[in-house]
Amino acid sequence: MSTLHTPQAGDDGGKDMDVVSLLMRQHGDIRNLFDEVERTTGEERRDAFRRLVRLLAVHETAEEEVVHPFARRALPGGEQVIKDRLAEERAAKETLAALDDLDTDDPKFMPQLLKLRKDVQEHARAEERYEFSHIRRSTDSANLAAMAKAVKAAEAMAPTRPHPGVESGAANMALGPVAALMDRTKDAVRKAMGKDS
Repeated sequence: MSTLHTPQAGDDGGKDMDVVSLLMRQHGDIRNLFDEVERTTGEERRDAFRRLVRLLAVHETAEEEVVHPFARRALPGGEQVIKDRLAEERAAKETLAALDDLDTDDPKFMPQLLKLRKDVQEHARAEERYEFSHIRRSTDSANLAAMAKAVKAAEAMAPTRPHPGVESGAANMALGPVAALMDRTKDAVRKAMGKDS
């Protein structure tokens, strides 16, 4: 009866001292959550979809706050690379908004989900190819670790499965509207980076 839930990226006890490794692992978690939504039905599908939406919202917000500004400054042609990634993110967000208005049992849900999956996977591949590989070559381990810390602060806002004993604040935060979650994620990331909100 119990289904396999995607672990939170930090659950393997990894130190996550490298932002690229952490983001790549999140891309894997996102792929696994798409699989979970596709293979489940009813309440399980609704739950998996909510977790997918939260992880996508937090992951993209962390990239916008941490990775894109660094890439824009540090990579050759960084401005264009980021412009392309933001256009991809905008397209995915539009599909996500359309999905958010549908019940997961709606016949229109799966075709929209598959479109979102295609958009998100193309975006992830482009990030890995044009951003992540260059980031690792463009900076030192201290900077990679500092960016990882900020992304981990974001990740804490959207656990991909419920953690027992976290009943009040953190659990409730993860259930709020996506826009509010993105705002809280920005605040958490900026605080982790030592910036005022």
